[in-house]
This record gives sequence, C-alpha cells and structure tokens, in this order.
Amino acid sequence: MATVYDINASKLIAEIAEPLKKEIKMPDWARFVKTGEYKTMPPTEKNWWYLRAASILRRVYMYGPIGVSKLKVKYGGRKNRGHKPEEFRKASGKIIRTIMQQLETAGMIEKTKKGVHHGRIVTKKGKSFMDKVSTNIFKQGVKNEQV
Repeated sequence: MATVYDINASKLIAEIAEPLKKEIKMPDWARFVKTGEYKTMPPTEKNWWYLRAASILRRVYMYGPIGVSKLKVKYGGRKNRGHKPEEFRKASGKIIRTIMQQLETAGMIEKTKKGVHHGRIVTKKGKSFMDKVSTNIFKQGVKNEQV
C-alpha cells in the first residue's frame, strides 16, 4: 500500500493532526508565544500546535534519528530587519522540544543513538499510526479518481 513517502505532505499533516489531539495537549502558554525570533506575531490558527506536532512526527519518521537542533533550522525563517538585509533565524527550541517530549510520552517516538547520530526515531506504534493514516488517504484518493 501507500507509505508516508507517497502521500502529499500537506494532506498527510492535516490528517495526522486530528488523531494527535487525543494523544497530546497544547500547553496554556502556547497561545501567546511566537514560533521563532523571525516572526512578528503568534500563530493565529487554533490548532497550530497539532499541525506542528504532525509535521515533526512526519519529519522524525522520514529523517530520524533527528534532534531539536536540526528541527530548529528546518522550521526557521527570514527575519525582517527593516532597511537592512534579511537574515535567517532559527525557530523556537522550546516548542519543538515540548512537542517531542509529548510525542515520546504518547509512545510515538523514542530517543536513540545510531553510531555518531543521536536523536529521536519513530517507534512501532508511531510507524503503524503513520502508515494507517497514509493508507487511508491513499484509499480516499483512489475512490475519488474512480468516481
């Protein structure tokens, strides 16, 4: 069947975010924080925490073992410095770290060390969860094409 690699990333992340609401909880402080130094405002979307968690879970699935430092670069962006040239800034590590800890508590990811690489990888529970969601998306796409 279809794997995480075969499915459109934005569709997959949106579909993963819904069941993650039962597994993890958005902290109270998350409504007020920016996602990085380069941002001017906090996120306006209500379920942004779960979308970010789904995105992190997908990223760990595809590129694990991966740590907070690499994810900070992935979610970083350009800072507007007025008339000076824009510069790259990393994303907030607190948000990424907290989400990864919540996913660890839920049993989706775990810490590991493979040779010189250390970070988090997806567990069997997380892998089966991701594969079920991607298979459902694939089946829905096939049904829509047949109609």
